[in-house]
Amino acid sequence: MRITKTLGLVAIMALGLSACVNSDLERAGIGAAVGGVGAAALGGNAVTGAVVGGAAGALCDDVNLC
Repeated sequence: MRITKTLGLVAIMALGLSACVNSDLERAGIGAAVGGVGAAALGGNAVTGAVVGGAAGALCDDVNLC
């Protein structure tokens, strides 16, 4: 359960920070950095956090919430 909460938090952080850049590659890089650091800070696996954060950053502009 804790890993789910951590990954959810990482995804939200990556989505929030990734909107500030133009390309998918830049958003993926920021998402991966935020995800890895966030997961490590919460006691999770930094690699998993970076992978999830990178994916969230790269795909965040494709999500249409409206």
